[in-house]
Amino acid sequence: MITIFNRKELIITMDLNVQTETSYILSVNNIDYVVKTTNTQSAPFLGNRRGYVGSFGIDPDHSYEYKIFVHRDDYEKAARLIRDIKL
Repeated sequence: MITIFNRKELIITMDLNVQTETSYILSVNNIDYVVKTTNTQSAPFLGNRRGYVGSFGIDPDHSYEYKIFVHRDDYEKAARLIRDIKL
């Protein structure tokens, strides 16, 4: 089981394809992982910034940030497996 105390950040990406491919590689190799998804267009205290500034010029493909965490003991194996993914 992965908790906040025993996890290590494997990658941060804004590319859904990289997140999907990484998740697939980890699951095929029986490595537990957690994906934390953050909407970069919203601010936690001010609400949604889009309502103030609109969405003109914002690439919708890069409006989410994906952080993938693995157990500390699996980090080296996971890093070796995903090293060839284009980040």
